[in-house]
Amino acid sequence: MIKITQHISLDLSEIKFSFISSPGPGGQNVNKVATAVQLRFDVLHSPSLQDDVRLRLIALLGKKLTRQGELIIKASRYRTQERNKQDAIERLCQLIKHAAYPPKKRKKTKPTFASKQRRLNIKKLQGEKKARRRTKEDH
Repeated sequence: MIKITQHISLDLSEIKFSFISSPGPGGQNVNKVATAVQLRFDVLHSPSLQDDVRLRLIALLGKKLTRQGELIIKASRYRTQERNKQDAIERLCQLIKHAAYPPKKRKKTKPTFASKQRRLNIKKLQGEKKARRRTKEDH
């Protein structure tokens, strides 16, 4: 079990790992050893996620989800399989943790009296500047 928050824990059986060859430079080792990790997590059918968390996670991920509702995370930052596996799990946990907390509601505020006065003064100065540019024929 992977504990994400107090109320959310993921079972390792819900996560599928596959190991692929790592892209980019790395010499002979990159051609011989499959160190990159591809993590697959079924967001739509996971029993560990509550419905509200699932909906926020789907909205957060957007186009990163496959048509079947699966999230694919590729980790190839490190040289070992184990470290890349841990990196992929940490990234999945961060995404779920971010979706676990609902966003704060925005409180509507009104501009202060002083800010209204500043705005009007700036408009007045701008108008006076433009008026000085006009020639006597324009009046």
